[in-house]
Amino acid sequence: MIVKGGRTNYGEAIGILMLDTKFPRIPGDIGNALTFDFPVKYKKVKGATSQRVVKEADPLLIEPFIEAARELEEEGVSAITTSCGFLAVFHEYLANAVSIPVFTSSLLQVPFVYRMLKKGQKVGIMTASKPHLTQRHFRGVGIEDIPMVIYGMEEQEEFPAVFLDMKQILDVEKAEKEMVRVAEKMVSENPDVGAIVFECTNMPPFRRAVQKAVNLPVFDIVTLTNYVYSSIPKINKLIRV
Repeated sequence: MIVKGGRTNYGEAIGILMLDTKFPRIPGDIGNALTFDFPVKYKKVKGATSQRVVKEADPLLIEPFIEAARELEEEGVSAITTSCGFLAVFHEYLANAVSIPVFTSSLLQVPFVYRMLKKGQKVGIMTASKPHLTQRHFRGVGIEDIPMVIYGMEEQEEFPAVFLDMKQILDVEKAEKEMVRVAEKMVSENPDVGAIVFECTNMPPFRRAVQKAVNLPVFDIVTLTNYVYSSIPKINKLIRV
């Protein structure tokens, strides 16, 4: 086999558009490369803070995200994701800007998860901030008509302080207890929840603790990324000549 070059590096099949943040990203978080059993390629979108993405859904960020997505495509990745589920609101813009698959948000899994459940059950959504997760986000990924129950972390102490307000020290055990507390409250108050989807890409490190606490399937951006990775070419667009 003879292949054609043209780039400096190869083998990074998944590209990840990163928010401009400084909080810790432990293994399990999409921003920690040790989360994955395969190489990923990161690209930070300068100025894309949690404030502008989560709380403002700032449309001025669309072009910088598109530019970064196109750069990742040019650099050879086979699919692109992001480090914030709230980018669901920009999903169509990004998907239409490149010629490779784009999965901006873990929320894209919601239709799949819902179809797994029996009639009358709902999908539980755990989000970083319930007040800021709106119908615009749901429309962005086509889930506005699916029965959902939504619980947020905004009233907790550690989780929002770090992942929304940019505190640079994370008490992992405290954040995990908060995640479990919110999940247990959701299931207790809504026994018709049949599975949970984490919107937030900082939540996957706590997936197992939540699974154990509520005894339900839990899906997140890492489960989605692994699924997409299993479907795409692994030669990273080496071109046979």
